[in-house]
Amino acid sequence: MDNTNQKTHWETVYETKNPDQVSWTQEVPKTSLDFIASFGAKKTAKIIDIGGGDSKLVDYLLDNGYENITVLDISAKALDKAKSRLGRKAKKVNWVVSDITEYEPKATFDIWHDRATFHFLTTADQVEQYMSVARKSINGFMTIGTFSENGPTKCSGLPIKQYTEATLTEELKNGFDKIRCLMEDHTTPFNTTQNFLFCSFKRQQS
Repeated sequence: MDNTNQKTHWETVYETKNPDQVSWTQEVPKTSLDFIASFGAKKTAKIIDIGGGDSKLVDYLLDNGYENITVLDISAKALDKAKSRLGRKAKKVNWVVSDITEYEPKATFDIWHDRATFHFLTTADQVEQYMSVARKSINGFMTIGTFSENGPTKCSGLPIKQYTEATLTEELKNGFDKIRCLMEDHTTPFNTTQNFLFCSFKRQQS
C-alpha cells in the first residue's frame, strides 16, 4: 500500500470508528509511561509520540507535567479527535500530520515514543526511511512497541511485521543501543489479547 492509500485508510478508520471499536485503544498506557519515566528526563524534555492518533498518552504526559510534547500521525482526523478530547489543553501540544517515513523534523527530540506504528512498515525501504528520520530526530532515547512473534499478523486489515527482541535490536543497531525489552499482553476493547514487544534504546553518540 502506497503512502496515499495508507493515509486514506487511516482517515477512514478514524472517521468511522470510536476508540472502543479499534483494537489498539488503551485506557491507561502504563507501559509507555513507565518507559518514558525510566529515562529520567526533565519535564521540559522534548517528547514525540509517533503514530499517536487519539491515544491518551498525551493526556497523561500533560497531567504528569511534561511541557514539550509533539504528537505525529498520518491521520488529521485522529489528531482532531485528540484535540477535541483535550479541549484547551490541546494548545500545549505540537500536532503534526505526516507519514513518519516522510517526516522532516525541524528539531531533535529527547524522547521518541512509538507504540504500534513501526510494525506497519513491512518493506526494507519503509524501515530504512523510518530509521533515517529517527537517526536525524533523536538525541536521547527511543521506546518502541510492536507486535511480537506471538502477536497478530494483521491489524486494522493491514499486514504487519512481527518482531522478537533480537530482530528489533538488529533493525535499530545502526544508531541505537538497546537498554531493555519486555513482553506485554494487551487486552483489546473486544476482550481479545495481543502480545506486544516493548524495547527502549539509547541514541549512539557519533
